[in-house]
Amino acid sequence: MPKAKGKGRRQKYSYNLNRKRLYRSARRRVAPRIACSHIRHAWDPTKSVAQNLAEMGLAEDPNKAVPIPKKLLGMEVESDGREKGKKIVRKPYVVNEMEYEASLPEKKSNTLSRDLIDYVRYMIQNHGENYKEMAQDEKNYYQDTPKQIKRKINVYKNFYPEEYKDFIASLKPEKMDVQ
Repeated sequence: MPKAKGKGRRQKYSYNLNRKRLYRSARRRVAPRIACSHIRHAWDPTKSVAQNLAEMGLAEDPNKAVPIPKKLLGMEVESDGREKGKKIVRKPYVVNEMEYEASLPEKKSNTLSRDLIDYVRYMIQNHGENYKEMAQDEKNYYQDTPKQIKRKINVYKNFYPEEYKDFIASLKPEKMDVQ
């Protein structure tokens, strides 16, 4: 298929073209990417960021929302007692929902991998508390030192204390049967 004519030539730079005006007209008013679903649902794309946040009772600039008193900076300021006009919060449910979400207890997400749990159980089951034997075991693929193995076992004990106790209790009858 032949090439289109005139596309291989270098384009000349036009000095008379106002690129700033072109850029401004091409821009659209787009709402910012918002992670919080409560804010996203209450967002009004026809209003500015400052107006949207003010309606929700949120601060656009944290330095203006909670100013540092001049007294702390070493200067004392006299106030005439007048307060600045308070902004009207038209969408207080956004802040209420965010506060409720923040007050929920956090789920513990720290877990150990299944491979590490199986490794620790195998070592305890076959070698008990002898870490030097564990270091020489054929299943010690990563060539952990006795101290590293001990540390892994202690991590397992801390993460799953009940499971560890049950595992040790299940091992004792087996040891008695063997002897």
